[in-house]
Order: sequence, then structure tokens, then C-alpha cells
Amino acid sequence: MSKKLFTLTVLGGLMLANSAFADKLTVISYGGASKAAQVTAFYKPYEEKTKTQVIAGEWNGEISKLIAMNDTKTVTWDVLDTEDTDRARGCEEGLFEKLDYERLGTPGDWIEGTKSDDGCGVGIFVWSNVLAYNADKLKVAPTGWADFWDVKKFPGKRSLRKSARGSLEFALMADGVPPAEVYKLLSTKEGVDRAFKKLDEIKPYIQWWEAGAQPPQYLVAGDVVMASSYNGRIHAAQQSGSNLKIVWNQNLYQFDEWAIPRGTKNLDKAYDFIKFAMQPEQQKLYTEQMAYGPSNTKAAEMLDKSLADDLPTAAENQKNALRVNVEFWLENAETLEQKFNAWASKS
Repeated sequence: MSKKLFTLTVLGGLMLANSAFADKLTVISYGGASKAAQVTAFYKPYEEKTKTQVIAGEWNGEISKLIAMNDTKTVTWDVLDTEDTDRARGCEEGLFEKLDYERLGTPGDWIEGTKSDDGCGVGIFVWSNVLAYNADKLKVAPTGWADFWDVKKFPGKRSLRKSARGSLEFALMADGVPPAEVYKLLSTKEGVDRAFKKLDEIKPYIQWWEAGAQPPQYLVAGDVVMASSYNGRIHAAQQSGSNLKIVWNQNLYQFDEWAIPRGTKNLDKAYDFIKFAMQPEQQKLYTEQMAYGPSNTKAAEMLDKSLADDLPTAAENQKNALRVNVEFWLENAETLEQKFNAWASKS
């Protein structure tokens, strides 16, 4: 009798737990600190409001997974947090829904660029790849990528993301190319050759990074004197007491976006979730935990000024900044990444 009673009690508990959620929605992000902030700002509040269970998953831009699900008509993802470059590739492959932006909130409140040109994405936040340094270890502050390349004035190792995207843009800006002319030059053989020639100058001094957590770790440990880094990671390190600083001049910024995989069985619910997450109150919650610029202008107005001034979307930080050219990388990523990997592998 006691075993039967125990079994009935467990089953009853499971039924009560499941009954708390009327529906389920699978939302995929890149994981890490950003996902943790999304859980607090988007997932849990949405669950409480709608009684819809948010099943949180992760990916790392593997378009092949989306292609496989689409081909076999087994799409299990409903909403996707995707970098604008990944969204562009997926949209070109026909893997994402074309969005009805009027169903996602108030487009008039969104910053420029929130609606993707191809209609497949809506910007969640803006993040930047910036020049960062440890002010406890570097007494003279660098001012831009030319200083990053100056190994005489700033001796020691420096860290770059092991990728053509970012490295080539920074190399040209270090070589005196204004941000507005970078992609025009990179679209030529001469421009690509010039970028790699500039990278040759600091190759012996580079300690590559591949995960976003690495640059602040390298800086705090004193392994490198400067590093390119995601601004949100540096802000998090600052909040933990590290005296890391950001140089906003010549930062490289882009959007993370919401996209809806084509073939989802929860299309209406996916729209409902994104509309909820685009609200200024929810974006404010996210930004207070992860220092990326909200796409909703009303969210920015709600933020403490000290935080708002330390975001990629701040007017001062947009001066002399460069937005990642999604179309350029859509057309040239495969060729340039192969060339970059071959170059990086040579001693």
C-alpha cells in the first residue's frame, strides 16, 4: 500500500507541475552569460505571464542543424537568437520565416537597423567587439587599433579573435583606413592583401581567443596587454572588480536578432514571445545584466545614465564606429576564412 501511495503521490505531483504550463515553446540562444540574462529578462517573465513553458536550448550558429530539420520536416526550434550574419545565411537558405514586423510591437520605437534588410530578423540588442585593456597593468591608455599594433610603445602579447571577421577590419583601421572606407577596400584584392600584410606585423605577438570569456581572463591574468573583446564581457569583469577599460573608438558592432525557423508548429506563439521580449521593460532587464544596447529606444530611456553611456548604442560610442557589413561577409566569409586559417596556421 505504501509503495502504491508513493507512486500515486509522485504522479500527482508531476501532473500538477505539467498543468502549470498550458503550452511549450523552444527558444534557442548562444548560451553563456547572455542566455542567463535572457532567462531572467525574457523566459521566466514570459512563462509567468502566459503559462507557456520556455524550453531553453543552445546553438553556435550551426546552420546545418536548421537545414537538416527543415529537410526532414522535423523543426523543433520555435524562436532563435541569431547573430545578424548567421540570420543572413539562414534567410538566404530559406530557413527562416519572413516576419510581419507589425506583429512584433511598435517598430517606430526601434533603433535604425532593428528590422533586417531581408525581412527574416528583428534586432534584440547591439553588441560591439572593442579594444580592451587592464588599467592596472597599462599606465598609458591606448586610443585605437594603431596603438594595438604599436608593439614598441605597448610591448607584450595582445589578443584577437581567431577569425577573419574582425581581424581584417581592425588591421585596416590600424593602417589608417577610416571606418567608412573599410569594406569598400576589403572588397578588393589590394585591400585584402593590405589587411594580411598589416596582420603580419603583429603575428608573433598574438595570443588568439575563440571563446568570449577568454579576453577578460587573459587581461586580468596579465597574459596580454590589450585584447579585442565583446563589450558585455568586459563590463561583466568590471562589475566583478577588475580594472578593465574599453576603447570605444573604432569599435565593430552588430545585432543579435530574433528569427523564427520556417516550419515551426508554434508560429503564433513564437510571434507572441518575440513581441513580449521586444518590450522596453524586458529589454531594460536584459541590459542591466548584460551591457548590450537595447534595440527599443524606450528601454534606453529607462536605464541608469551610467549604464546607458557604457553601451554600444550610446551616441558618443557610435562616433567613428563600424557596423559589421552582413552582406559583405555573406558573400566573402568562406573565401576569407579559409585564407585566414591558412595564414594563421603558418609559423
